[in-house]
Amino acid sequence: MNRKNAKVVKALGTLVAASAAVTLAACQDQANGGGAGSRDHITVVGSSTVFPFTTMVAEQLVNSTPGTKAPAIESTGTGGGMKLFCAGIGAAHPDIEDASRRIKASEYKTCVDNGVSRIIEVQIGLDGIAFAESKNGPKLQLTAVDLYRALAATPNGQPNTAKTWKDVNPALPAVPIQVYGPPSTSGTRDALAELILARGCDAINPKMADIKDKDHAAYAKGCTAIREDGAYVDAGENDNLIVQKLQSNPNAVGIFGYSYLEQNKDKLNGVPINGVEPTYETIARGAYPGSRPLFLYVKAAHLTAIKGLREFLALYVKSWDPNGPLVAKGLIAAPEDVRKRSAEIVKNETLLNPSKLL
Repeated sequence: MNRKNAKVVKALGTLVAASAAVTLAACQDQANGGGAGSRDHITVVGSSTVFPFTTMVAEQLVNSTPGTKAPAIESTGTGGGMKLFCAGIGAAHPDIEDASRRIKASEYKTCVDNGVSRIIEVQIGLDGIAFAESKNGPKLQLTAVDLYRALAATPNGQPNTAKTWKDVNPALPAVPIQVYGPPSTSGTRDALAELILARGCDAINPKMADIKDKDHAAYAKGCTAIREDGAYVDAGENDNLIVQKLQSNPNAVGIFGYSYLEQNKDKLNGVPINGVEPTYETIARGAYPGSRPLFLYVKAAHLTAIKGLREFLALYVKSWDPNGPLVAKGLIAAPEDVRKRSAEIVKNETLLNPSKLL
């Protein structure tokens, strides 16, 4: 190589390096800094319940926009996902958090402390905490009180010694209490505590509702802490594993998002709670005790920095209608006014107002 060509190659190398540095800096500047390296795809963490819906939208994004890299979606549980989501901004941190409950005030504070101060909250639809058993199961019909007495660590302030469902309610069969459910990092576990166990606890002892606001720790200990003696089995974030366990153990009960019951209705029966079966209709109208909203949390700072992120959210909006593909996958469509409000939030990139978080 002659001296002239060597100079040209060196100049081109310098130009390429400078261009890469500018691209990285632009990505980080657009996301307000933080995070090492750069990224050319969307990353999502969070709820195992929301996971299949986000995966479907991700597939639509890839199919509708040739050349787009597939989003990386990880099922970490809502709580675990919030820790990752709130850890910072920039390429090293997730763009989206799937959530089967609303973000907590404490989590929002952690986000802000780490520079994640501009968050968009989008309700994508509804879900129900489904209780299910095998087609060959004992055909249980439970109440919130039954579930509180069966699963709480200290019902009525005493260690839980119930071994069978008959122990908690004489009208139930003498079948061992064996419940497969989500871990403590899961939004489904939080919803189980707040929507079912707390309701059963308050029904038995109305005074506990007054304690909730004054001493949350005492309320949690007496009402929503789950027993750890083997009656309740932490089955991890893989809800399909719970489905498999129910097939191999017909007397067991499983807890997961409604979509998993809907997808496996040839293998499982929904267990009625307070006389109401978990169905699309009962969850949609709020009659089922375990009805709950589902959310996406998005970092506004990443919308410009991460290619395809805005298009991904727009596809979610197009997919959550009652006749849309997400409902076919098991999502419960939110009421029309909620869907319209969520669509406006995505369109206008409206930031979450934290004043009403708990």
